[in-house]
Amino acid sequence: MEIHCTEKELQVLKKITDAAAALGVKAYLIGGFVRDKLLGRPTKDADIVCTGDGIELAMAVAKRFDPVPPVNYFKTFGTAHIKINLSDNNDSSKAPSKGGGLGEAGAFDIEFVGARKESYQLHSRKPEVEPGTLEEDQERRDFTMNALAISLNKKDYGKLVDPFNGLSDLKHKIIKTPLDPLQTFSDDPLRMMRAIRFAAQLHFLIEEKTLQAIKDGAYRIKIISQERITDELNKIIASPRPSIGFDLLYKTGLLHIIFPQMVDLAGAEYKDGHGHKDNFYHTLQVLDNLAQVSDDIWLRWAAVLHDIAKPLTKKFEEGHGWTFHGHEVVGGRMVPRIFTKLKLPQNEKMRFVKKMVELHLRPISLTKENITDSAIRRLLFDAGEDFDSLMLLCEADITSKNKQKVKRYIENFQMVRQRCKEVEESDHIRNWQPPVTGEKIMEMFGLTPSKPVGILKNALKDAILDGEIPNTYEAACQFLITRANEMGLKTIKS
Repeated sequence: MEIHCTEKELQVLKKITDAAAALGVKAYLIGGFVRDKLLGRPTKDADIVCTGDGIELAMAVAKRFDPVPPVNYFKTFGTAHIKINLSDNNDSSKAPSKGGGLGEAGAFDIEFVGARKESYQLHSRKPEVEPGTLEEDQERRDFTMNALAISLNKKDYGKLVDPFNGLSDLKHKIIKTPLDPLQTFSDDPLRMMRAIRFAAQLHFLIEEKTLQAIKDGAYRIKIISQERITDELNKIIASPRPSIGFDLLYKTGLLHIIFPQMVDLAGAEYKDGHGHKDNFYHTLQVLDNLAQVSDDIWLRWAAVLHDIAKPLTKKFEEGHGWTFHGHEVVGGRMVPRIFTKLKLPQNEKMRFVKKMVELHLRPISLTKENITDSAIRRLLFDAGEDFDSLMLLCEADITSKNKQKVKRYIENFQMVRQRCKEVEESDHIRNWQPPVTGEKIMEMFGLTPSKPVGILKNALKDAILDGEIPNTYEAACQFLITRANEMGLKTIKS
């Protein structure tokens, strides 16, 4: 395994080498940058550890660029970071232009810290920190593959420092802690979730002793903030095969603590010869299916939650079997509460997930014969600009192992897409707005904001969606006058 850096990255590293030599300290590349470069994965974040003051080294490095990039530092933690723009064609050493954000395509984010050793109290995440050697700094890292270091010192520039055989673990795709895993996870219990996240992202195996330590120490995740837990959950959901991560979260007991509603989906029940599928593993298959066609993290969250209410709506009906009537409606109601608990955003992202959960069965009902244009219009209206996302979710929801069934379901959904396309082209219902607004209704009938206004608006919407009247201003006004007269309202202005 070799590290391949770009010419511009090497120029930046050379400046770090020179700055460290001038200060008389030793500097090393360490952690994720080394790991990802060895794996051939794209990375633009680098950690530099030095045997001295990390902030002082960052300041010295920054001065070697023109213009000098700002140095953001945190004295309490002894860390500092600078951001270098690698995309400038004229001068690779120029800092990002004003307004450039973190994560921009050409940004090289570099964090500096002095080598240190840490010790923790059992029920605290606040470490006692003191200066340490490079090896002591490597000991405190989470996994052997993240403890790999590369010398940036002139004497042995480019030498790999690997006291815990991290390179071998990387080659064999093994996730393992540098020290006893119970100690490593006790120091920071979030590392248990990080191990699982790396397994999902990299398709690595967690070493047996390390995996057992996660099972034994799962309860300690309770001392970690919800924000940090949810960040790891999001990274698992965003991975190429999220099912790997969720399966490990479930089998280690972590999921029971951080997301019990999802655990409730697990298991199949049989009665009078009737059984239902294991909705936990069905959900994981839906999530994996969706991950193959969409990177949208919120659509993936909709896959996670689409059947979340099945345990609450499960019922056995004699002569029929297991039913989950209304699980999409109950599930939609659960979404805001789950987002609040997990400290996910309470904004249009949450409303999108809620809508997907509520609508995920609707396209299936449209696969039957003799479906009216009215039903198609209503789906287009309710889904709006999210129609294509909804169809991706529905197609991912096909998890049957019967190839003929899968073929039939796919063909049915293609038919739904075609019908919706035809109706949309003629009626323009997606992102539809009624031709007469609520303000116009109040003006027409001399009303203030009140229940009759809502009744008239809904009646107009239903009449257009059901095809009773054309989607035009004139037809809408005439319909409203007729309906208002039936309600005993007088027309003030037509």
